Amino acid sequence: MVNSTIVSSLEPITLVGAGDVTPIDVSDAQRVGPRLIAADGGANVLCAMGLLPEATLGDLDSLTAATRAKLASDTVHLITEQESTDFAKCLRMISAPLILGLGFTGTRIDHMLACFSALASSPSKPCILFAPEQLITLCPPRLNIDLPEGMPVSLYPLAPVTGKSTGLDWPIDQLTLSPLGRIGTSNRAGGGQVALEVSAPHLLLILPRAALHELSQALQDAPAQWPAPGE
Repeated sequence: MVNSTIVSSLEPITLVGAGDVTPIDVSDAQRVGPRLIAADGGANVLCAMGLLPEATLGDLDSLTAATRAKLASDTVHLITEQESTDFAKCLRMISAPLILGLGFTGTRIDHMLACFSALASSPSKPCILFAPEQLITLCPPRLNIDLPEGMPVSLYPLAPVTGKSTGLDWPIDQLTLSPLGRIGTSNRAGGGQVALEVSAPHLLLILPRAALHELSQALQDAPAQWPAPGE
């Protein structure tokens, strides 16, 4: 697989896919990541809103001729390999402190599962996926986040993982979370700071959309990130 960096940014970026994306989604994401990057057909979505991405990455099988005509040729990057999804390609080829992904979690459950797999396959790339009512991210080794009392906090393991927590109604200490065993969905914040420490890049953290500011800041402030595969 090609892993060279195509887009490099010192600030968070918004990555738009070809799924359902509303102007409110884009506006919310750009408050955190003002730069717009498109994953293949995500450029069609942005152009329909009157917006142009700084770069478009992917195998370009969904990019329409009308959209391509609006894009500067040096901003369109064809990635021909077919071993991974466009979202996975973008994660590998974008370097930024945080990626906010829109249009990747929709009615296609298989696409959404592929995105979760991509998060775990590129654990060194902090990313928040937007769903209509929730945010999904791969939990870093340690995370401290301020959440209001009673806010839903779901933890979903993609593979066996252990951890510690403070600030949750039901702590995860001394538990092994696994998709085939105990999972951690439908937990709640106790009010104040929630602290998580996990053993491996296998745990999804799912929060309401209202926590976007807190989550984006907490991910950027995390004391450590997972290493890239092979490091």
